[in-house]
Amino acid sequence: MRIELKHIHKYFGPVHANNNINLTFDGGQIIGVLGENGAGKSTLMKILSGFQPADSGEIWIDGHPVDYTGPQAAIGQGIGMLQQDPLDVGAFTVLENFMYGQKGGLLPNYRQGGKLLREYTNRFGFELEPDTPIERLSIAQRQQLEIIRLLALGVKTLILDEPTTGISAEQKETLFDALRGLAREDGMIVLLVSHKLEDVIALCDRVVVLRGGVQAGERDMPATPAELVRMMFGQELKLPERDSMPPGEPILVLEHLHLHDSRLDIPDVNLSVHAGEVVGLAGLDGSGQELFMRACVGLIRPLSGRERIRGQDMVGKPYRQYLQRGVVFGAAGRLEEGLVAGLTLTEHMALVMDNQPMIDWQKAEEATRQNIQHYNIRGRASDQIEQLSGGNQQRVLMALLPARPELVILEQPTRGLDVDSAQWIWQQLLERRQHGTAIVFSSPELDELVTYSDRILVFFAGKIYEIPDVSKVTIDELGYLIGGEFVGAS
Repeated sequence: MRIELKHIHKYFGPVHANNNINLTFDGGQIIGVLGENGAGKSTLMKILSGFQPADSGEIWIDGHPVDYTGPQAAIGQGIGMLQQDPLDVGAFTVLENFMYGQKGGLLPNYRQGGKLLREYTNRFGFELEPDTPIERLSIAQRQQLEIIRLLALGVKTLILDEPTTGISAEQKETLFDALRGLAREDGMIVLLVSHKLEDVIALCDRVVVLRGGVQAGERDMPATPAELVRMMFGQELKLPERDSMPPGEPILVLEHLHLHDSRLDIPDVNLSVHAGEVVGLAGLDGSGQELFMRACVGLIRPLSGRERIRGQDMVGKPYRQYLQRGVVFGAAGRLEEGLVAGLTLTEHMALVMDNQPMIDWQKAEEATRQNIQHYNIRGRASDQIEQLSGGNQQRVLMALLPARPELVILEQPTRGLDVDSAQWIWQQLLERRQHGTAIVFSSPELDELVTYSDRILVFFAGKIYEIPDVSKVTIDELGYLIGGEFVGAS
């Protein structure tokens, strides 16, 4: 298969998201598509996969121009895309989502579909039970399901947008082996949109780089991280310096907290988080971090135990009362839990402004414009939130945070962000930390955990192991701990 993109242009108002893009992709290759957040990568991939039309330009497949509208038509041409936020059907089970779009109409053959599902899950090493409701899957599991659904639909070009978020090193290597087989044995085109340069270096045969909507360059692999960063940003980036500070008064205190859901039981959690402290949560996807964080903000009620915020008992209180106490939660699913699809940036700002009977729209618009400038958001006050790139959606979430919260609990705060945007997010968080804000965050990125945490809690199979001094642990040692190689729990 050969795909040619010719003179692709795409505008969003005054923003020229794709500016005269000309690229060729050949079968049998894994190609990295790189660029900072807002560079036009996802826009270009959505054009190729039928999720949105180009304003001008052509797509050629195997030497012939094609004109298709919609992702289903693109799949008919052999092109399928895994979005960063998977587009599954929440009311369906794993098997029903897997079979969605396949032949069979109103009477699909579930027995045959179940057999095909098992074949793909065994090939990739994924753990997906056919009868599990989608709402019980993690983001990583939903990504896995969408990958095998597209393959079962017969795509010959597979576009992956941040596919390794939240999966273990072993799962990632299994996935990479499968992708190498798809490219080199089956002759497929695999396009990897990723901000994880180590993944690009490990997997890709070639990279193309976009910057500000324009092609910034192409090169064959291998390449060093520094070389790729220079292509993406025009310069090397340095890690920000992180000042140490003594912890203040206890903000969050957990005493003998017993957490439980359908998959996990965490029987005895004892923890104090202090003002100005950063506590990182590590573990494989589904190891208990999500359950822990949601219990800490009242979204899940513990079976027993005590939880106090600044000395006040909060067990059984709704999230609204946590907000009133200065506790803020940010979920990994930006559009599922953090933001409201269909609302504009101004409407989001109005939601967090002073609770008055009538909205002062002029005040909301002015606050939105100020935040767009302060947080360097690439978007307009009138844009709907889903029009923004993932990185810019994350910047909007930062703008919606209170200026001086007591406690911020964040689930994968830099998910899908480029190096520069991730560093910027942490700059904003550490500024709040200087004013006494306590931060609890989870991340699948071991270097992020080691760089920014004062302490790390490692979750594994219902146990929690505390690393009290992060300066004394290496990334490799943290990786072993995440794999369960520790004794006891704290």
